[in-house]
Amino acid sequence: EWRELHQQLHAQVAEMGMRGGDKRLSGRPEGQPASYEQIHKALLCGLLGNIGMKSVESNEYLGARGIKFIIASNSVLAKKGTKWVMTGELVETHRLYARGAARIEPEWLEETGAHLIKRHYFDPHWEKKAAQVVAYERSTLHGLLLNAKKRVHYGPMNAAESREVFIRQALVGGEFETRAPFFAHNHKLIADIEALEHKARRPDVLVDDELIFAFYDSRIPADIHNGAAFEHWRKEAERTDAKLLYLKKDDLMRHEAAGITTDQFPPQLKIDNVSFALGYNFSPGRNDDGITLTVPLALINQVVAARCEWLIPGILAEKITQLVKTLPQKLRRNLVPVPEFAAAFCREVPASNTLLLQALARYIREQKQIDVPLDAFRPEQLPPHLSMNFRIVDEHGRQLGMSRNFPQLHGELAPHEIPVSIAKTGVAEGGKGSAVSEQRYTSWSFGDFTKTSVVKRAGQDITLFNALVDEGDAVTLCAFDTRDAAQAAHRGGLRRLFMLLLKEQVKYLEKNLPDAQRLGMLFMAPNSPFGGTRQELQQQIQAITFERCCLNDPLPTNEAEFSARGKEAKNRLLLIAQELARLAGNVLTEYQSVQKNLPQLKSNAQANQDVRAQLEWLLHKRFIADTPYERLQHVPRYLKAINLRIEKLRSNPARDAQCMAQMQPLTQAWQKLRQAQQGNSDPRVNEFAWMLQELRVSLYAQELKTPVIVSVKRLEKMLAGIRS
Repeated sequence: EWRELHQQLHAQVAEMGMRGGDKRLSGRPEGQPASYEQIHKALLCGLLGNIGMKSVESNEYLGARGIKFIIASNSVLAKKGTKWVMTGELVETHRLYARGAARIEPEWLEETGAHLIKRHYFDPHWEKKAAQVVAYERSTLHGLLLNAKKRVHYGPMNAAESREVFIRQALVGGEFETRAPFFAHNHKLIADIEALEHKARRPDVLVDDELIFAFYDSRIPADIHNGAAFEHWRKEAERTDAKLLYLKKDDLMRHEAAGITTDQFPPQLKIDNVSFALGYNFSPGRNDDGITLTVPLALINQVVAARCEWLIPGILAEKITQLVKTLPQKLRRNLVPVPEFAAAFCREVPASNTLLLQALARYIREQKQIDVPLDAFRPEQLPPHLSMNFRIVDEHGRQLGMSRNFPQLHGELAPHEIPVSIAKTGVAEGGKGSAVSEQRYTSWSFGDFTKTSVVKRAGQDITLFNALVDEGDAVTLCAFDTRDAAQAAHRGGLRRLFMLLLKEQVKYLEKNLPDAQRLGMLFMAPNSPFGGTRQELQQQIQAITFERCCLNDPLPTNEAEFSARGKEAKNRLLLIAQELARLAGNVLTEYQSVQKNLPQLKSNAQANQDVRAQLEWLLHKRFIADTPYERLQHVPRYLKAINLRIEKLRSNPARDAQCMAQMQPLTQAWQKLRQAQQGNSDPRVNEFAWMLQELRVSLYAQELKTPVIVSVKRLEKMLAGIRS
């Protein structure tokens, strides 16, 4: 009977469609036959209780109000299956079977059974692109899930809640795309106050979002809940009151951020007239907590690490307080109350390129008449935000590295410094130039010497340090990024210029150097560490001779001073050269004596290795030119001490082992310091190395005596000072 009824209804619907009957039923142009969808939508109107949704686990269908059925075996859908079905009848035998089943789409159910569908909305949120509040809809019909998460415009469903979401997320949260002046003004004001929080390192200056929400809530009408409606209302409202939606600074601050001024917390740090951007971040535990100095790679050589130890005025007092608190009690008690002492230091001592600990120790000595050794401070105990954080960026602003250890960053990222010809500095950029010519000078014919020159680099005026550079048979005027590199090169260039001025005296020295033949033979001896020629030895002696005769500070800066200095040195050159030749002879003679005694150490591998390492550091191919004269004078004594050590080792090896046990920790620490320098030269580390030589004399050859008091404890204290 059902099948017959279904066929009759199908035929009637088709006939009505052919006649152009009820267009609401057909939903198609006149004269066209009804489609599958149109026919089954019509049937669904009376059969909404006979729908089913296929189970995931089995062939069962879940029907209206929780019933379960399967499709009868004589239906084509029994094997084929479909997600949604409509059935003509449900027959129960030993199971509930569906007969006369047809495939349907869930969208048809939403259209046909809209009056029976239950809808639930969840997760309302602001969508920036659509400029409206959107939620997800979950719809069911007779307990069957039609849509689990359908995106819908939430405003018409719940205007009050949509308005709240709009204010919180679009206006307070800053997710609204608008060119309205109030919006830019308010968010800039909030960003400025957040910056104050980072600078003051306290998160309680900006009011919470609820107060900002209340501000907008009191001004925006109740029916506004999307971007289009808001913009229309705003433009009308601002004709009456242009500042209607403008926040004020007092509205956003819980209390005054006292002391947070541009002077105390500057946006940039200036080092030798070069400005570097400063960033502030209050994020304890993160790498960028505290102050970050952004350094373009092209300006990395312009950063003075010592100046950065002073941080900024707003934080310096806190750092001084914490440094003083790391002092031992017997020293710290003289500086109480510590905050007042720190404030006085900040007022009276301006920031400079001097190491902060040195300036602090000097101030304590001047104010309290107390000597505080630098190693008494423990800067490693300070919280990270009291040390400058360095961020190196390339020309496009991309980060190359970030660390609080600037020497390490500099060693890894800084390009090797190459001198730039003064002729090129007018167009120099990033340490490279493109000028047309490079002048070579054999006399002082370039006018007065200026120590610095200014070039454009990374958009800033950079001060470069000028120097005369030795080119062998002439000198050139060049510029360097760093003062130390320029000074080292300038001494060599000046020396060459004096040698060109006094070339007759140079020739005389070459011919009349005392004992030159014997010195040459010792210098060229087989298996020696020098491996040079007699001419190279003479060149080194000449270089040191001119260094001592002509390069006393202050160095000449004009032709008149240069000529006068050359005239003074003319008569002293021979005497100084003879003195240096005798000293070189003593060193080479003592070295030959050590070489003869070295085979005696073969039975003691540890002592043998230690002595050879000492000789390797003391003597090399350019030891005369590279060793300061005041140190070179003591090298013969160090070599004699080695000979005495070898003699004593035969009779008392236990004592030698004890001395080595005392030396070894200091030697290892010095080697680590050398490695940490990464090619740079630290005068304190060099001084420590020479004091180690004096300690060797004190331990292994006391009879030779030392010019200064030296002991293991004194060197340990010196080492602690260098480390800190």
